[in-house]
Parts: sequence; C-alpha cells; structure tokens
Amino acid sequence: MRAAPIGVRRLGRTGVSVSEIGLGTAPLGDVFDKVCDEEAAELIAAGWDGGVRYYDTSPWYGRGQAEHRLGRALYRRAREDYVLSTKIGRLLKRPLKPGPFERGQWIGGLDFETVFDYGYDGVMRSFEDSLQRLGINRVDLLLVHDLDSFSHRHQAAVDAYFNQLTVSGWRALAELRDSGAIKGIGAGLNTTGSIPRFLDAFDMDFFLLAMRYTLLETDVLDGEFPRCAERGVGIVIGGGYNSGILATGAVPGAMYNYKPAGPEILARVAKIEAVCKRHGVPLAAAALQFPLGHPIVASIIPGAIKVGQVERNLGAFAHPIPAALWAELKHEKLLRADAPTPS
Repeated sequence: MRAAPIGVRRLGRTGVSVSEIGLGTAPLGDVFDKVCDEEAAELIAAGWDGGVRYYDTSPWYGRGQAEHRLGRALYRRAREDYVLSTKIGRLLKRPLKPGPFERGQWIGGLDFETVFDYGYDGVMRSFEDSLQRLGINRVDLLLVHDLDSFSHRHQAAVDAYFNQLTVSGWRALAELRDSGAIKGIGAGLNTTGSIPRFLDAFDMDFFLLAMRYTLLETDVLDGEFPRCAERGVGIVIGGGYNSGILATGAVPGAMYNYKPAGPEILARVAKIEAVCKRHGVPLAAAALQFPLGHPIVASIIPGAIKVGQVERNLGAFAHPIPAALWAELKHEKLLRADAPTPS
C-alpha cells in the first residue's frame, strides 16, 4: 500500500482539488466480470486507506449498481473529505416487458432500462435520482455522459442529442452550478475530436477523457489539449490502461479499447515494456503516471474489480520513474517528442 500521501491538483475551472489518482467505478457495474457487494466495499475501502479521495460514477455503470455501491461505502465518511462526480444523459426506468432482462454490455448490474435524455427535465431527474441511489445529498461535479459517436454510433443521433442539450439541458446544468448545488460541469467523452464542439457551445469547466490520452494515444496534443489550456479547462483521465493492455502487457488475449489487441498494438506495447524493464519500472506505473505530466491533467481514475488491483494501482502510481525512461521512449519513437512527461 502507498506510504506517501497522494498529491492533489485543482481541476480546471471548478475550484475543486482532486487526488491525483482516483477511483473509476464502471467495473463495479459488472462490465468486465461480476463483482460481489463485499468485494466492492472492500476495494473502495482499500482505495480510501491508500489516500484516494476522488470517486467518479454514473447511472450507466451497471444501470445504477455502481452508484448504490459507492454510496454505501462513502455515505458515513465526512463529506468534506472526498470529491464525488456523477453523470447525466441516461435515465433509468423499469422494464416495460416481462421476461428475461437483456443486459447488453453489462455482465451483471441491475434490471433497469436506460433512456437517453439530455434535456432540462432529464438532467434534473437524473441528478436527483443519482443522489437517491448514492444516499448522499450532494455531488461536487456533474458530467454530460457519452455524447459522442463512440456511444451513439450514428452522427445523426449525436447531433440530435447535442441539440437537446443546447436547447434545454445546458440550462439545467448551469442552474445547478450557479446555485452552488454542484461546483463544476464536465463532459465524459470517449472519442478524439469531441472536445472542440463542447468548447464552442458551452462554458465548460473540465472533461473526463477515456482512453484517448495514454502511452498509446496522444493525438489530443495536436489541438484539443491546447484549446483546453487556453480556456483553463481541466482534464481527468479515464481508461489509462486502454481497457487492459497497459496493465497486463502484451500477453495473449490482451484487451485494447474493449477489443482484443491486434498485432501492431501488441508489438508496440512489447517494445514499451522492454524499455520499462530496462529502467526497473512496471509498465502499469508508466501508464498511470504518464498522463499527469501534462499540466491540465488533474487526476487519473483507474477502476478495479479486486482489492489487489487497487493496491497494485496505488503501488504503481507511487513507483519512482527516472527521466531517462521517458527520454528513451521518445528516442525509440514509442512516445511523441512533444509529449509532456512527469518531472
């Protein structure tokens, strides 16, 4: 377990400071494997004991299950001691048809249907429903969830929901922020190229970017991160392991962005692993620490399905990394030359 305290950083324009490593709770919705309630409680406690003080969740994770589990683990903690974010964009409703429940991408989770809704009433209902599931009467940060082509597949759907957010949903978010009910508005995105549309349309405080700023993906340095920096908009990094391969290494069956990794990615990761090994650094340590080299990145929030994974993440985040490792990755063209690296 981590011996030194975890640092904190201010997140963009929110005025909120988050722990540099947090906990993402999508796995607690049973996305990769089923997690029992006891294991979920224990791994959240392990993160807390290791210094984690930022927790991110969503109604979508296990269709409400992750919010329930996180709330049960945190509601007796002093509220001022941690930062909590959740999301809007999907409402949970009872199934209209009897019979077996189709879970889709969730292996487990709760038996509720989801309906996309980025309008005023949908935002307000989602916010209040999340508070009820969490059993906690306020969250610090609220994000627009999955309003990109990764989740909606067809651009026409993205455009329609973005228009719904523009016409009425944003007004709800702004009212919540202006009233002090939340301290910041973000957007949780999965695709490169999505950030500019939000920056052009709305007064954003931060983004949660999944899988798109990692040791394997840095295209956001070309335009999106500079635009965020100009506006003082912060970044939280999700999917820092690219859904697995930067934690497991280039092993058979390694997952890359929710799919089995192809030969090119496997070969590149193997080369990165070799550099890490020469410097006595675990691959996971380089993966977790690299994004924090960028000045607008405030936190990285890996998930976990076991206590041991939380403990390994904390250990990897604390592992010393010599500057020579980053220099060699750049020399070998495994990392772009202009990528900021941790000092």
